[in-house]
Amino acid sequence: MLPNRRQILLTSCALAIATPWMGVWAQTDGGFDPGYAAWDALLKTHVRWLPDNRQTRVDYKGFAADRPALQKILAQWSAVAPATFAGFSREQKMVFLINSYNGFTVELILTQYPNLKSIKDLGSLLQSPWKKKFFRLLGEERHLDWIEHEQLRPVFTDWRIHAAVNCASIGCPALRPEAFMVQTLEAQLDDGMARFMGDATRNRYAQGRAELSEIFKWFRADFEKGDRGLHNLEQLVLRYADALRVPVPERAQLRSGTLRIRYLDYDWSLNDVGR
Repeated sequence: MLPNRRQILLTSCALAIATPWMGVWAQTDGGFDPGYAAWDALLKTHVRWLPDNRQTRVDYKGFAADRPALQKILAQWSAVAPATFAGFSREQKMVFLINSYNGFTVELILTQYPNLKSIKDLGSLLQSPWKKKFFRLLGEERHLDWIEHEQLRPVFTDWRIHAAVNCASIGCPALRPEAFMVQTLEAQLDDGMARFMGDATRNRYAQGRAELSEIFKWFRADFEKGDRGLHNLEQLVLRYADALRVPVPERAQLRSGTLRIRYLDYDWSLNDVGR
């Protein structure tokens, strides 16, 4: 016996109450998966931690073999309507944008792989690779800078974002071998920044001076807005003093707001397996 319309409506309402956040995703076109299972599987297959568990390397050759699967995922993300995105929670928006940035960055690399040594090889004198409009998102043609500098940074003002988006370079914080997900977002953001700050090849403390990634030079203002109680780089270094191996006696200088900083050269080499 087929259920009548009233029974269908009651069943639908019950499901919406049981899983309230799913109602938004159900309206999405293109078969979008809110759990990012397919993207997560690709990352687990083609991204691996180095022995220090601070950096990862990406098997772009493997991604190239799975490029049809990647492009199917990206097409689903491209199909998400602006009105649907507007109904997402703050965490859902962040997860969608971070995963999109990382996924489309991999796709950008694959457009020329293996004939490149750096993502910067995909740019020109007139246009950086981050300004190239090569994908569609939320109803318009977009570039990677739109996601990072027009959405993630100004809208969410969370400095941990800098350890979440990956620029396909060795100098960049690690591309995680897992998708960002709503239920684990906070832990992933914290973990990403902790691993980055604990990587002595990119951030360290020596002879009374912090030697930091140029990320903290380029985006210093993001770490001075008071987000999560952070108002300056001295407080950042103090927060990660253990990871940076700051001697205990010298931490008093950080509390007084005096810190010498040297910015380390950024390594734009492709974060490819074997490099």
